Amino acid sequence: MTEQQEVVAEFGAAGVLAGLRWAYLSATTRALEDFSEADGHDAAWLGNTRFTLFRNRLDRVFHCERYAAPEEDSGLDELYARLSGRDIDTMPRVAPGAVRRSNLNNSPGWAVGDRRFLLAAGEFGKLDELSWARRSTTKQRVALQREPHPAQPSLFEHFAEEEVGGLFALATRSLDLDTFVVAHSLDPVSRQAELILGRARLNAGGGPAWTWRTDVLRTPAAGGSRRTAKPTPIAPDTAPDAPVRLRGRAEQRDGRASGER
Repeated sequence: MTEQQEVVAEFGAAGVLAGLRWAYLSATTRALEDFSEADGHDAAWLGNTRFTLFRNRLDRVFHCERYAAPEEDSGLDELYARLSGRDIDTMPRVAPGAVRRSNLNNSPGWAVGDRRFLLAAGEFGKLDELSWARRSTTKQRVALQREPHPAQPSLFEHFAEEEVGGLFALATRSLDLDTFVVAHSLDPVSRQAELILGRARLNAGGGPAWTWRTDVLRTPAAGGSRRTAKPTPIAPDTAPDAPVRLRGRAEQRDGRASGER
């Protein structure tokens, strides 16, 4: 079994994939519904709001932080506060404690066992071209993690000579958990969203941004919802590998900015 198969299986069984899908579609739909240029909202507002709501929904579905007591009456009231009826109906059942908060420096993170994931926003249609060398030091360290069975003999063989020193210093500082990245994007004009999970690959010298990646919105995920509900609608003309199209009250022009680091 490959690492990708192991991670997808573990995250699927723990409810992570179902939780990620629910949280991102809920957050993105809400952000688009609230977006108003008449109120002075812009791309930065939409990106920051999307990220804030995504982080909040992940804490809700995984019962982290302020949502750690979902079965108490007051806990359920807080868990469902400000969610739409559809969000409540479709929220997956994830066992409390199965997923825990595990931040890395200032980056919000969640973990199952000894595997963690962080969030990273990207431009729609270009998640495979993310440049980790231009991201935070935290994301660079994550992208520098060695694979269990690396395909290339040297971690730095594609890098310019002047880049190696600093990157090598980062690579020698081991992370406490094996850390993966959940990258997300949104095209507010077409209302299409992307959400992928993968092992980031530092590509300062060019090449792909991922050692492997999985389309979370298209991967079957374990974890039943709390109530029976229809699946999230997909545009009828989308191909099997196309991004998910979201419903909303208004079409917007831009919104790729994010408060993430």
